[in-house]
Amino acid sequence: MEFRLLGTVSVDTFTGPLPLGPAKRRSLLAALLLSANTPVSISRLTDSLWDDTPPLHARSVIQGHVSRLRALLVGADAEAYGVELVTLGDAYVLRLPETLLDSQRFEELLTLARGQRSPADAVLMLKEALSLWQGPALSGAFAGRPLQAAAHSLEESRLATVEQLARAYADLGEHNRAAAVLRAEAVAHPMRESLAAALMTALYRAGRQSEALDWFHRTRRLLADELGIDPGHELADAYALILRGDPGPDTGRNAPDGPGTAARGPVRADGSGGDGGSRGGPVGPAGSGTGPVPAARPAADRRTGPDGDTAAGPDDRPADRPAEQPGGRSGGAVGGAGVGAGGGTVGAPSLAPPRPLPVPSLAGEPHPTDLLPRAPRGFQGRAAELAALTRAAAGEAPVCLVTGPAGVGKTALALQWAHRNQAAFPDGRLFADLRGFSDTGEPALIEVLREFLLALGVAPRRVPESVAAAAALFRSLTDRRRLLVVLDNARHSATVRPLLPGGTDCVTLVTSRHRLEGLIASDAARPVPLDVLEPPDSTALLAGVLGEDRVLAEPVAARRLAELCGGLPLALRVTAARLAGRPTWTLAGLADELADERSRLTFLDVDDTGVSTALRLTVQQLPQDAVHQLARLGHHPGSHFDPYTAAALAGTDPVVATAALERLAAAHLVTETGPGRWILHDLVRLYARGMDPEGGPDALIGVLDHYIATALAAADTAEPGGEPCFVLPEDYHRPIAVRDFVDRPAAMHWLAAERDDLALAAVAARTAGFHDRAWRIILLQWPQVVWRVRDSWSPLLELALDSARARDDAYAESRVLNLLGWVLTEEGRTAEAVALLERSPVLARQAGDRLGEATALINLAVVQAEQGELDTALEDCGRAVELAREEQDAHTEMLALQHLARMQLTAQRPHEALESARTALDLGPEHEEIARRVLLLTTSGEARLSLGEEDEGIRLLDLAAEEAENSGYDEGAVRALQALLRVTAEPDYLKRYEQAVRRLTEYG
Repeated sequence: MEFRLLGTVSVDTFTGPLPLGPAKRRSLLAALLLSANTPVSISRLTDSLWDDTPPLHARSVIQGHVSRLRALLVGADAEAYGVELVTLGDAYVLRLPETLLDSQRFEELLTLARGQRSPADAVLMLKEALSLWQGPALSGAFAGRPLQAAAHSLEESRLATVEQLARAYADLGEHNRAAAVLRAEAVAHPMRESLAAALMTALYRAGRQSEALDWFHRTRRLLADELGIDPGHELADAYALILRGDPGPDTGRNAPDGPGTAARGPVRADGSGGDGGSRGGPVGPAGSGTGPVPAARPAADRRTGPDGDTAAGPDDRPADRPAEQPGGRSGGAVGGAGVGAGGGTVGAPSLAPPRPLPVPSLAGEPHPTDLLPRAPRGFQGRAAELAALTRAAAGEAPVCLVTGPAGVGKTALALQWAHRNQAAFPDGRLFADLRGFSDTGEPALIEVLREFLLALGVAPRRVPESVAAAAALFRSLTDRRRLLVVLDNARHSATVRPLLPGGTDCVTLVTSRHRLEGLIASDAARPVPLDVLEPPDSTALLAGVLGEDRVLAEPVAARRLAELCGGLPLALRVTAARLAGRPTWTLAGLADELADERSRLTFLDVDDTGVSTALRLTVQQLPQDAVHQLARLGHHPGSHFDPYTAAALAGTDPVVATAALERLAAAHLVTETGPGRWILHDLVRLYARGMDPEGGPDALIGVLDHYIATALAAADTAEPGGEPCFVLPEDYHRPIAVRDFVDRPAAMHWLAAERDDLALAAVAARTAGFHDRAWRIILLQWPQVVWRVRDSWSPLLELALDSARARDDAYAESRVLNLLGWVLTEEGRTAEAVALLERSPVLARQAGDRLGEATALINLAVVQAEQGELDTALEDCGRAVELAREEQDAHTEMLALQHLARMQLTAQRPHEALESARTALDLGPEHEEIARRVLLLTTSGEARLSLGEEDEGIRLLDLAAEEAENSGYDEGAVRALQALLRVTAEPDYLKRYEQAVRRLTEYG
């Protein structure tokens, strides 16, 4: 997890950025991060979120944003990273390790850089610090005055760091690099005089005097025109330095301008080159220069060719001159005499002894080496990933790791980036397909190294025979070059390491279906994960092959094709290829063909290319336990799975399943969306299902019984003693391990998170004829149904009713009717509820289910009371109390007494209502049955009010509202606060009521 202020305000996780939502929520996060681990008051947050007078409900808005932000962090398992958003009185504090905040890491790197004795080490740290910036600070947030000030301060720190980096380059004598980093910022900040002065000095010391003077005059005119002022002392001093030909503090520091490069002055009129020419001052008649003369380049820094000859480096020439033709020499660099600072001559240095392994020159080649395949055709989207690659390539000797599943377009992305950034690699671009996932097998490393060395000019007879020696020569050859090395389809980290170049200015780009975590650990590889395309990019890819007219003619069918292909570029290209070769086919017709899951993968294969082929090559590299797990996952009826679900599908235990899932995730066959939570791409699911079609029924039974066992455990933890379907199927298979829930919130969270998958499992059970599992899986969600009764449960319960009737099971039908009838009552569908509930007690008696009969009578009584039949309702509810007592079931008795008390209160019998509520409360521990306890306290409070005991009534209602709010039972809070507002106009109650209603509306 990473928090970003240096660019768009965001929270990055392994699964992508958190959806922070509106600008004001980002502003709140920014304000908390700027004061990380320090309380931030409501008033300070208000100033950050509103420029003008804040609205009256500003505090509620802030509380809502805090609540949503806290939920996002909890959902991303922020606690595992030591992150916590805490309320402290009238303030909030975001606690987090400072290493997770980019602005803190930026400051730490600056502090480390200032303490370095070596300018080279300072350069590394400053570049790393600046690489943390991804745009203007605090982007995406509302620019309130405090945040504007903070953004300005951060930007000032960034600009000061750029200037510090330029000074470090100057200390190394690398003035061209200093000028390069300063120019970009000077263009963006044309009236920042310190930047202009530093740029002028860097240009002058790099031998670019005319550019330096031109920059001064441009800045002087801009200051006069825009501000009506003259240049300040920094600009004036820099201008005077250039006119005097003063070398400044760097007289003795004429080190090479980057690896393998000498600092050069302008070419003299008499034709002599930079090493022996005048640095910057005018040339006198005797040839003496008034400016400093760079020292001759040490012989040890020179390159030797294959036969021991001295060769110029790629940058061993003035910036304004092209490279010499093969065999040429940079003028004045070797031999002859140069003009010294005092008019004397400097003799030519002696040649360096040849290196043990001669390194050929790249400077003499008319064109740099380029082994890249052509750029991909029809490339679409991927702007974020291309930008991420650019950021990853900004470090020292970076290794960029593009990972993703088969067919997602890793090679296309790598080649697209490589071709777009050709100018960044003047010494060449190398490419090797390592065939890590191919039927033909991987190439021998020595063959790959041999191809690289030959491409770089090594004579065939000088290529070493061993991998170690060849790799050493490759590193030596690339030590002072700017090369791009693309290693495609790598399978193992060990395959990549010998192919890494040696130069700090070289970039290595690796693509793999595996995560290659070993390469991340050993070589600080920076992963750039690649996911499927978004729908607009998917349809654009189709249009790139088929033509826009054909896609625009059937836009709905095009979107449907993109969805059926799951955004997988390989599948989209195969689909487009099929259509391109058949101009009479319609997009809608092919979409109808692809909609059939049984034949979809067949349609997504052409010749020897397609989704099935790509997946087969990935799967064949897996160990057998992972293959078995993947095959069983194909039969999972839900959308996601955890180790317990995976174990139930495969017939193993969660430990074995977790290990298999980790292997599958490393191969990008499953995707981890959160800690312990995975999903399958639709096309991978279809492929996996075909791997073991005979295992489908066993896998389905295993996962259905897993859901029953886990839902039983969740219901028992959430509402102890309230089990509605304790009779298990006759052929029930208990899973090897069942999830344990530590408390009610954990159980309720699981029921809420798994609701969709539980519904899909029930549908799959019904379709396969496992009706005894279908109704149980649905009914076991009753604690969540009670908690969120108005959350569209009717369709699912109607499916459960169909399954119960399919088995002619009176017990099951009665139980389902009970819950469905109650839900319909709460939804206001009273007539339908009565028709169902009148049958339920009869079915329960037929099945001998006395507790089921009691529950049915309770629900029927509730409907009768709503229809005005209070006497009948009181009688049925009283009978339910008796049945529960006879069965000694405190849970059902408490439920019956709760509704009986409410009916007695409606019948203007507050004494009886109070007695029923008190009896019910005495039946259960206070820390359990939260919803029921809140409703009983509410009824007791209203009864006290009816008896004229206003203070006690308000106290009980306030207690009910507080307990409901603390437990997240918003419906109960609304009921209690409504009752309070009928007797008091206390502003705090009104505010809490509005907040509860808003929570219920937004999240309920």
